[in-house]
Amino acid sequence: MWFVYILECKNKSLYTGVTNNIERRFKEHLNKKAHYTSYNAPVKLAYKETYQTRSKALKREAQIKRWTRRKKIALINGDLFLLKRL
Repeated sequence: MWFVYILECKNKSLYTGVTNNIERRFKEHLNKKAHYTSYNAPVKLAYKETYQTRSKALKREAQIKRWTRRKKIALINGDLFLLKRL
């Protein structure tokens, strides 16, 4: 099982990542063992999706990383109407 996730950071940025163990990975972010979140502390797990393969998760992660902040927030909020318009 693989997860694509979005973290909300203390500076209000959104970090998108992929892992096969979301609890462990979130702890790594909290303990500053991940580059970006070592200087932008995560506040919460804002969103996650589950995938059967690493390949599918990585493709989805890449897609989300190309999105604007506004589109990511629409995804987090489950606003499918706005998500399709952006």
